[in-house]
Amino acid sequence: MPAEHPSVHEAPILHIDLDAFFASVEVLDDPSLKGKPVAVGGAGARSVIASASYEARRYGVKSAMPSLMAQRICPQLIILPGRFDRYEYYSQKFHEIVNDLTPDYEPLGLDEVFCDLRSLALITPDPVASAWELKRRINDELGLLSGVGLGRNKLWAKLASKRSKPRVVNGKLVDGPGVVLVDRAMEAKWLEELPIRALWGVGPATAAKLENLGIRFVRELSRVGEETLAAHVGSAMARSLADYARGDDERPVEANRELKSVGHDQTFATSIPSLNELFEVAKFHSAIVARAIRSKDLVARTVSMTLRFDDQTGLSRSQTLPFGIDDETAIAAIVSALMESVPLKQSVRLVGVHLSNFLERGKNAVQLSFDIDADSIEGKAKVAQLSQERQVSMEALRDAVDEVREKFGNSSVGTLSELGEEGIEIERQRGSHAFGPKDRRAE
Repeated sequence: MPAEHPSVHEAPILHIDLDAFFASVEVLDDPSLKGKPVAVGGAGARSVIASASYEARRYGVKSAMPSLMAQRICPQLIILPGRFDRYEYYSQKFHEIVNDLTPDYEPLGLDEVFCDLRSLALITPDPVASAWELKRRINDELGLLSGVGLGRNKLWAKLASKRSKPRVVNGKLVDGPGVVLVDRAMEAKWLEELPIRALWGVGPATAAKLENLGIRFVRELSRVGEETLAAHVGSAMARSLADYARGDDERPVEANRELKSVGHDQTFATSIPSLNELFEVAKFHSAIVARAIRSKDLVARTVSMTLRFDDQTGLSRSQTLPFGIDDETAIAAIVSALMESVPLKQSVRLVGVHLSNFLERGKNAVQLSFDIDADSIEGKAKVAQLSQERQVSMEALRDAVDEVREKFGNSSVGTLSELGEEGIEIERQRGSHAFGPKDRRAE
């Protein structure tokens, strides 16, 4: 069989990545933005760009770039705050199309998926044809562009999908091939050419450590023993790097990967100086994560809180309960108690609330009532009683509200605490400026 038409067993792993996902959704919803430099992110001094259209990338705008820098290099840049309900909607439709190809797929965030095609060997023996059909359906049915990579493992499939996309060269947009297959010959070529930063999991900090060892390209990894690598980047990363240097990657596609945690982090344009203001933030963040786990019929036993201060130091606190909760008021009370356990010596620039240690809602242990002992939360928190009776009595109301929101939109119905001067403010709770808001107190 020719190399350009390998069998599924020769290139079993497919990686598909939606192009400029957040920005593309915004353009789909507002066609007047088509052809303009658009980015999704925050517009404040501490904000970052989360997604940039290709028109914005022509000016050098890219994800994770500080928004102020993006605005300097592209003064006409349109920065939108982001609407997670719309991204989640398109992501769900994206996953449904992938599932039509194969149920053996593993989502990575909202806009990336790994697929294992080996179950299709008798039905669709040509993985390249499957890749093109998947790409066509996403474009025709959702209006979204994507890049698809194929290879013998996750490493090559992801590298290939990146090569499949359009790229900006000297300020001009150059079309990508759309689908890229990595065969053994291409593997050998790329192993000689790839910079170390192209590898999975090698971020700026790890790359700096490797560069201190004289390693800037993948081909140079084999010159340094695994024990030496482990001393600088840890044993797990050292083993992965040793495998990658040979083009190997044993990670399977985890089709039913268990959800480990759900969280929401927010950086503020104006730092928060007081506990009372932090408590208000805790309410908003708790509502976001509570709705997220309720949509999956889960409850969480562990509630965690993260703070980052103006001097860039940070800390985390967590509390594990003997049963699970999904009530935003209960979660917010625990988060507030964790916040109160921290000596607030300086203002806070980032707050994160995370839930983990999940149980299925139907398997949650029944508790008539519960108290959280202040001593069990870093020995300092003062916590009001949290009643399981409230958890049960509010469950029917929460479920009804969630169902209405799912059908008619997040702002169609809400609780009294979500009612603002301009109506129900659900989208703000999701983080209307999740990538670094404008002045929170000016909103």
